[in-house]
Amino acid sequence: MKQAWQSVLLVLFFSVGLSACNASEVAVQTVHANNGVAIDVIKVEKLADLRLYLNNSGGRAYQSFAAVRGELPACERMLFGMNAGMYHANYQPVGLYVAQGKQLNPLNTDTGFGNFFMQPNGVLAWNAEQAWIGKTADYASQNLQAAYATQSGPMLVINHQINPQFLPDATSKKIRNGVGIKGKTLYFAISQKPVSFYQFAQVFKDTLKTEQALYLDGSISSMYLPQTGREDKRHLLGPMLALVQPCKA
Repeated sequence: MKQAWQSVLLVLFFSVGLSACNASEVAVQTVHANNGVAIDVIKVEKLADLRLYLNNSGGRAYQSFAAVRGELPACERMLFGMNAGMYHANYQPVGLYVAQGKQLNPLNTDTGFGNFFMQPNGVLAWNAEQAWIGKTADYASQNLQAAYATQSGPMLVINHQINPQFLPDATSKKIRNGVGIKGKTLYFAISQKPVSFYQFAQVFKDTLKTEQALYLDGSISSMYLPQTGREDKRHLLGPMLALVQPCKA
């Protein structure tokens, strides 16, 4: 069963005169994997308001949604947040990381063990006009001036097909989160309970019908969504993405 998209209008106010800031909508949907597990989905179309966060003004990893919010200007508001790619013990990214047009960590084309290195792994990249999700091997050939980019793995959906590495009867299940793309729209998803890679990828392919989808992480998967009162605090995080309502021009 599917639950229809719910656009929740958040009207925010600031200044002594309580002047209205720009109103923003976050579209939320709950779908279900084939084992019945609920998957929460956030639809993001305003790419100009989507950012990545890693280190604070002192050069230390933020590690939490609250820390990111604490450094936003008073007139900005975080509408949605999620962990955004795998990281080392020092909370720095394992792979490519670009923020505000600057590359802080290079593309990782190494081989190794663990989910990041399950092939093919991939990249999520975007600027104010367009977004791209695809295999790591294809990133360099893209004519995209990325304002933001993060690398993770494995790819969940490749050209409308589930990653052939995944087995329909796999028994390894975790709470997982990832992102898919359809046209210029991004779909961020997080499971409420453990699912297998195949079950999670199937949601992107068959329910959301995304062209490409990338796994962001499992077990530590976290989301911030104030309109539902959700702020996961179970784990300290490395890279995080955030949909931020900007200051009124």
